[in-house]
Order: sequence, then C-alpha cells, then structure tokens
Amino acid sequence: MGQDYYEILEINRNATDADIKKAYRRLARKFHPASNKEPGSYEKFRQLGEALDVLSDLRKKATYDKFGEDGLKGGIPIEFSKDGAWSTKYAYHDNPEKTFKEFFGSDNPFSAIFLFSLVMTFTMDALKKLKYPVMNNDGCTSSIRDKILTVTVKPGWKEGTRITFPEEGDQVRIHIILGPNNIAADIVFIVQQKPHPVFERIDNDLIYHAQVSLEMALTGFSVEVETLDGRLINIPFNEIVHPLYKKVVPKEGMPLPHDPSQKGDLIFTFDIHFPEKLSAESKLLIKQALSPVLHSSLWHYE
Repeated sequence: MGQDYYEILEINRNATDADIKKAYRRLARKFHPASNKEPGSYEKFRQLGEALDVLSDLRKKATYDKFGEDGLKGGIPIEFSKDGAWSTKYAYHDNPEKTFKEFFGSDNPFSAIFLFSLVMTFTMDALKKLKYPVMNNDGCTSSIRDKILTVTVKPGWKEGTRITFPEEGDQVRIHIILGPNNIAADIVFIVQQKPHPVFERIDNDLIYHAQVSLEMALTGFSVEVETLDGRLINIPFNEIVHPLYKKVVPKEGMPLPHDPSQKGDLIFTFDIHFPEKLSAESKLLIKQALSPVLHSSLWHYE
C-alpha cells in the first residue's frame, strides 16, 4: 500500500491548495533537521517534501488522487493514445531541503518568525496591540489595520516563556519578498520578567530580604509581608538571627507553571545593621548582658 500524502500533511482529501501549503509550512518547520533532532524526524521531513511536491502540482495530484502512489510512480496508460504510451513515472528528488528552500525562500526554519518582548511583573494580564499592513481578501492589495493580540500571562510563567500566534506576521512583506505561495510568519511573544520591589524570584521560590537592627536580631521580632495575591502574613522570629540565617515559609512562593495550585517557598534572608558607634556606658551594659551567655556557650563547647 502506498504513502498517503494527505495523512502525512495531516489534512483531508478535500483540502484546498492553500490548506496544503499551510499544512506543509507548519509541519516542515517543526520537523526541519535544524530544529528537530528526534529519531525519525528527518524521514518525516522528507515525506513532507514529497507530499508537497505531489499535491501542489495539479497534474501529479490528479494522477495520485485517481491511481494512488503506485500509479503515480509506476506510470499509467495515457488515454486516447494510439501507440499505447504510458505517462512519465514520478520520482521525488529526495532533497527535502531543496523543497523547503524553494517554498520558504530560505533554508533557515527560524527566519520567518517575528519576535516581540512581553515585559511582565510576576503575575499579570497583558494586552498587546499591533498595527501593521495585512493582505486583503483579494490576495493582491494590502491595507493598514490594527491587530489586537491578547496574551493572558498565567501565574508562575518564567522568563523566556514563548506565546505563539501562528501566521499573524507581516503578510505584505512575506508576499513581496517570498511570493504569493508563502504564508505569513508567526508572531512570538517572549516573556521578560520585570524586577519586583519586594521579592527576588529564584526558580519557583521568592526571596524576601529583611532589614533588621542588631537589637532585633538578638531579641526577636516579626515581619509582616504582603503576598503576591494580596494577603498579609505575619512571620515571627524568636531565635537568634545571624548573617547566614535563613527562614523558609513553605508554599508561599510562586505558583508552579504546570500546576498553579502548588507553590514554591518564601525564603527570608537578613541584612543586620550594626551600630556605627557605642558609648562606654553602652558597651559596659552589653558586656554585662552578654557575658553570662558567652561563658555558658564556651563551657558548653569545652
């Protein structure tokens, strides 16, 4: 049984020429050897090239639709021929890179992608409005229109996350440079994370840098923090806080990108402010207060 070119392109047999080219454009970039190193991807890329070569040619397509791959490649009797002639046997040139370059006008699968930077805070909804020329329905003339692309940033998305709008790119430039057979490029938004005034993000954890005095570090204190979802939480610190001390509050960090019901941790670090000077009386009082504690610690470790 021969190859099913329609199945290879993931289209049905009623597909139009535009459908055929649209399917090839999407799949050829996906399986191009420069962007896909998985086993079997090159063979798929080759099959896509052959499917396009056949189905985008009216004569080849008509032969294939009626007689299948065997008839296309083995030849068929030519109707009304007095000398019993057969049609020319079809053979693909087995150079899918050539097919790709002829179709796209470039052998680079990434050359027809329009990239935009989408700056976001840790959680937000974003709306991006673009104005650029688009082709009219007649396929020949163009006009300037506003294009509204709505990007809803999901909680927990990380910097570098891509949001793709297929075939929403500059249709006019593609039409002029590459010709009418080429479909507009994708528009890709890349998430860029803005610094937060309170938290530092590390993976799915949030870091809170607390400023405390030496008195607070030694005697205890509490920190009130407003979370990203607007709650106020109060965290007590009754232990001695030293410069390397950290406190982890579980599940108060960033939502996990694939499961927003789960969260990373909130981690407190501390910047302890020491006094620049002390009076003689203050030094004496500190010595008297700390002397029993220090002697107890030394005795403990001896």
